[in-house]
Amino acid sequence: MTQFRKLLYPFSLIYHGVTAARNALFDIHILKSKKYAVPIICVGNLSVGGTGKSPLIEYLLETLKDEKVATLSRGYKRKSKGFQIVNENDLASKSGDEPLQFKNKYPNAIVAVDADRQNGITQLLKFSPDIILLDDAFQHRKVRAGFQILLTRFDNLFTRDLILPAGNLRESRSGMMRASIIIVTKCPEDISEKEMVQIAGEINPASYQQVFFTSVEYDHKVYNKEGAMSLDQFLKNEFQLVTGIANPQPFVQFLNSKKANFQHSEFPDHHSFSDKELKELDTNDRILTTEKDYMRLRNFLPASKLYFLPIKVKFLNNQQEDFDNRIREYLNKNEVQ
Repeated sequence: MTQFRKLLYPFSLIYHGVTAARNALFDIHILKSKKYAVPIICVGNLSVGGTGKSPLIEYLLETLKDEKVATLSRGYKRKSKGFQIVNENDLASKSGDEPLQFKNKYPNAIVAVDADRQNGITQLLKFSPDIILLDDAFQHRKVRAGFQILLTRFDNLFTRDLILPAGNLRESRSGMMRASIIIVTKCPEDISEKEMVQIAGEINPASYQQVFFTSVEYDHKVYNKEGAMSLDQFLKNEFQLVTGIANPQPFVQFLNSKKANFQHSEFPDHHSFSDKELKELDTNDRILTTEKDYMRLRNFLPASKLYFLPIKVKFLNNQQEDFDNRIREYLNKNEVQ
């Protein structure tokens, strides 16, 4: 945290007062939350910035691929308005990059965007989904999700952060009590069991909560419109790395660990590339980017030179089965009801 942000702490007290009052009004039912008959799993966080929501949504889409699953996102920085069903060939400017990524990876899923989550769910119910996954909706309390998954990043735990603008928290740490489970994301793969126990103790989950730990696993291949190539083969030659994500450093560190030879063009999260920037990028012979960035670049750069490297969630300490069981228990309970 910078010294300047510390000076903003008085404004954080005001922000805390506003968000705490809003949460209290929902808690005592003056402000109303709407409950739905369909099972709803919400994936969100307490902080701004990338905590790994998209890879977890994809993990759930993979786990639940035999069900009729719908996802609902805001569609951040899209130029369209209102409710939209996402199609595989959409531009990211219409649907948002992450929903477009979901649809391309899981074409059988019903993928939609709407900033108004209540309206979005109402529209999705017309498609009779078995399950709805809400992306980045932990603070959208007008919807009462049946199962809430709270993410916090290993290197920026919410327990060590402050409320905006002095820190990155959207609401107070006590918001964690709404979560069904808490996942510490982007952990080093060699994290010790002792450190996991220490972090879980710091989070101090309630009796109904469980803390999980995940890391990022990179694919062994890079992909483009023309097919796939082994990552090792791609990395034999120099390339331009292009990122427009919240925290590109883990990606950069991974490539450095592979002794890759690259230059890095770093842009803000969800960046909309200008014509000038696209022309400059087009001067490179080989470009590697994230899957999310690829969704924004794929229609504007030659397929032969633009590649992306997918990532996925990896549960640590043999916790994957426990996580999957928690999801299935929720869905089975909902079916019984």
